[in-house]
Amino acid sequence: MRAPAVFRLGRVEGMKHRNRWMLLGLVPFVVMVLAFQLAPIVSMLAGSVRGPGGSGITFGHYVKIFESAYYLKAIKNSLLISFYSSLIGIVVGLACAYSITRFTPKIRDRLLMLSNMTSNFAGVPLAFAYIILLGNNGIFTLLFKAWGWDVFAGFNLYSWTGLVLVYVYFQVPLALLLLYPSFYGIRDQWKEAAMLLGARPWQFWRTVGLPMLTPAIFGTLGILFANAMGAYATAYALVGGNYNLLAIRIGSLVTGDVANQPELGSALAVLLAVSTIVAVILNHWMSKRSQRFTAAQASSGQASGQRRASRAKPWRAVKKEAGA
Repeated sequence: MRAPAVFRLGRVEGMKHRNRWMLLGLVPFVVMVLAFQLAPIVSMLAGSVRGPGGSGITFGHYVKIFESAYYLKAIKNSLLISFYSSLIGIVVGLACAYSITRFTPKIRDRLLMLSNMTSNFAGVPLAFAYIILLGNNGIFTLLFKAWGWDVFAGFNLYSWTGLVLVYVYFQVPLALLLLYPSFYGIRDQWKEAAMLLGARPWQFWRTVGLPMLTPAIFGTLGILFANAMGAYATAYALVGGNYNLLAIRIGSLVTGDVANQPELGSALAVLLAVSTIVAVILNHWMSKRSQRFTAAQASSGQASGQRRASRAKPWRAVKKEAGA
């Protein structure tokens, strides 16, 4: 009787020994999180309330930001560009994600690989590519002008419209990559059942398809908004300091040649992080709310179907008796 107990004890000790080695393997991950995530956040928060010259604690930097029309304009521009580029990206990405599920797996994998490459093609190379193609002396600008076409007569790449266009370039493939798995959650049996009941395709997508996709849409929208708010290299390479954006203002305050105010830049960075976190939390809340609503609608529909079936049983019984 003692042998099995000794065997179990040795097995437990071996599992504890393996668990220690597994915890030891997490050390590099913990170090990376502390060095590249927590330490910058703590430094940013501490710097935002540090007084001039690094002495004392003050909230004067936040007061200065909210009293300055210049910094409020930067916040407004960043929020608007992020919102519109995310909205356009989610609409176009939704259509592209549906289209990509219609292809064969071989073609789909190639398109996904291309989308993955495109979503990471940002920063200085992307801005330089747009300048070559659609700048004041870009290829298409000069070519259409030579042909007498006024396609880009009122278009300015270095304006609000140009920034939105450039942002949409890397927002659409990111939305596609995040949305296309959700379409595989919509079963073909649902489409066939809706078609047999006389529903048109737009009715199916309005009542079944889009409600099923709504949680993924809201979650992706939050990621796109955060991605646009934090974009710095693309905007800086395209417009430099000529357009007032929050990320550009932070960069100019931290590494500026004229005015170096890292404390004020840290306060702006905190506001940037807060706006992004609020947007992500709001989209997460809307996603959860949509999931609960969809589940409630499904359960109520199933209950009503069972009630209709229970009411139909006596009638079928009567018809059977009448036929007999």
